[in-house]
Amino acid sequence: MALDPCYLEYPKRRHGMDHDFYPWSNLFERKPIAWPDGKSVAVWILVNLEWFPIVPEDKPFRAPGHMVTPYPDYRHYTARDYGTRIGFYRLLDAFAKVGAKVSVAANAAIAERYPSVIADIVAAGHEIVAHSTDMNGTIATGIGEEAERALILRSLDTLERVAGTRPRGWHSIARSQSFDTPRLLVEAGVDYMCDWVNDELPYRFTTSAGSLINLPLNHELSDRQILVNQQHSVDSYVEQMTDAYTLLEAESTRFGGRMLPLNVTPYIMGLPYRIDAFERLLADLAARPGTWFARGDSIVDAAGV
Repeated sequence: MALDPCYLEYPKRRHGMDHDFYPWSNLFERKPIAWPDGKSVAVWILVNLEWFPIVPEDKPFRAPGHMVTPYPDYRHYTARDYGTRIGFYRLLDAFAKVGAKVSVAANAAIAERYPSVIADIVAAGHEIVAHSTDMNGTIATGIGEEAERALILRSLDTLERVAGTRPRGWHSIARSQSFDTPRLLVEAGVDYMCDWVNDELPYRFTTSAGSLINLPLNHELSDRQILVNQQHSVDSYVEQMTDAYTLLEAESTRFGGRMLPLNVTPYIMGLPYRIDAFERLLADLAARPGTWFARGDSIVDAAGV
């Protein structure tokens, strides 16, 4: 049977991309980025600080890591709460040991329920990134523009009220967006988002309401993906992050500054049998002269894209 001609008639077929959000470009042919103080690799640590309601919602989808056993699922609920109560403070101590400033993607519910945690983040010089309202606040096309706008504004407003500063960055649950999300983020005054993972450096993203920066947060480098989904050991995780840094550092000598995103989760990385290996990774990276531990907003400002 012959192929229907309509399959060959695609109005947006062009070099690189099939949309107008940003032009296609080769990472190795761009104008080089120069990080502050001549550093070669920006190590961007983003911590997911999340509150999971004990009753999950499945529309538009159930968030990764949500409750799975019959109600009340205390096993998973308290394991997630362990991350906020204990694991996160182990991470804060680890960052302080190497002087790293990080981004913390926090649900608005964390600010409402545990304002002292937000205060500790701010006092340590870390950045708050808006991460929806709670882990039922997922986004996908179909939830409706007004509902999504309200969710975004409620998250930003709550975090601003408790932290004292309005978040400049946005990180959707599961990196999931609707067709409206980037435009709504621009309308809400957000400077950058972390959801599109198709690059290794910041790039400008254009919408009908204006532009913002996408700061790619590589899913494959996250502790959830490596330790939970792929079930690798924490020592393997450290080896993989070290290998990634080594390659990026080598590239930086030819192509300009590079970025290594470390997406970590308190109830995963903050466990007692993993935190020591994570601290060793941070110490190793800190000892390398080309390392710049940077918050997301600092990377966006320095990139100049």
